[in-house]
Amino acid sequence: MTARRMPALRHAARFALLAAVAAGLPACNAVSRVADIGSGPQLTQIQDPQAAAGYQPISLPMPTPLPAERNPNSLWRTGAKAFFKDQRAAKVGDILTVNIQIDDQARLNNQSTRGRDNSESLGIPGMFGLEGPGGLGTLLPDANPASLIDMSSTTANTGRGAINRQEQIELKVAALVTQTLPNGNMVIQGRQEVRVNYERRDLVITGVIRPEDITAQNTISYEKIAEARISYGGRGHISDVQQPRYGQQLFDIIAPF
Repeated sequence: MTARRMPALRHAARFALLAAVAAGLPACNAVSRVADIGSGPQLTQIQDPQAAAGYQPISLPMPTPLPAERNPNSLWRTGAKAFFKDQRAAKVGDILTVNIQIDDQARLNNQSTRGRDNSESLGIPGMFGLEGPGGLGTLLPDANPASLIDMSSTTANTGRGAINRQEQIELKVAALVTQTLPNGNMVIQGRQEVRVNYERRDLVITGVIRPEDITAQNTISYEKIAEARISYGGRGHISDVQQPRYGQQLFDIIAPF
């Protein structure tokens, strides 16, 4: 194999590797999208959250457990909030309603201006006698030893940025108690899927709550959920149109500039 063919083969191998990566990225999603042609996106089956792939029980620092107090011949139960049975979520498998009301606004303006002027001049009138005939004068007959180097540069940069964001979400979702912690706090997880025509909207919420924050109507507000994870998005024809093509996404990742 000649040396001239080696660079060509290397370029061909790199191009083939890049093409394989580009083709492999959308392969799984492309197959699912082709399978959904003519029908809307399918809803996932209801399943045990603890059996889902990637589920991990939560472990948090717990206070020292207190001994249970027993009150014989008393109508009042320790920890109860009423004489009758408490209908609020209290154990694994119970359901409660989470009220999500997010109204977030942010405004940010930024402006910066930067400028710089540089000028450098260098001359060597005498350099060990090499500036005369036979030295620098022979190599550069038109050179002036008094001004051999003269450099100047000018830099100017102006930047402006503005952010005006407004987000408003008002939703309600039923969540399931998946775990009770030693101090009485509960881990909840809720998922809601709504399909309208060919568009599916997914709402997922998970976090840690206190039983004291649950209202008498068995509801809780999202700002009282610790380690809250709220995800609201969707998939379908409209979402696909709003997303860049796979080639553009790949180019945005590998393009250095």
